[in-house]
Amino acid sequence: VQLQASGGGSVQAGGSLRLSCAASGRSFTNDGMGWFRQAPGKERNFVAAISGNGVATYYADSVKGRFTISRDNAKDTTYLQMDTLLPEDTAVYYCAAASRLIVSMIGVPSSYEHWGQGTQVTVSS
Repeated sequence: VQLQASGGGSVQAGGSLRLSCAASGRSFTNDGMGWFRQAPGKERNFVAAISGNGVATYYADSVKGRFTISRDNAKDTTYLQMDTLLPEDTAVYYCAAASRLIVSMIGVPSSYEHWGQGTQVTVSS
């Protein structure tokens, strides 16, 4: 069972990146999926989450209106489109899966059972 995050890189402020999280080993199409990020010396923070059927999405206030989470269950892949990137978005981004996503707990890392390895996003000013 594996989640593989990819798509990170270095961009200038105002630029865009799209992260992908591909599942393997078993299907995650019924799982809620989330993205978290962790900057050096800081705790892991919630970025966005999406329900298993893709209907419900949730965002941290800091990324609302700039980031879009989506999923393609046919490919068992979750995406995070990041636009208007800011230097403070610099972090390692992790995808995660929750077999039972509780709305009140979507921002809590321990709510997610499976984690990807992380992909670095660096935004320069």
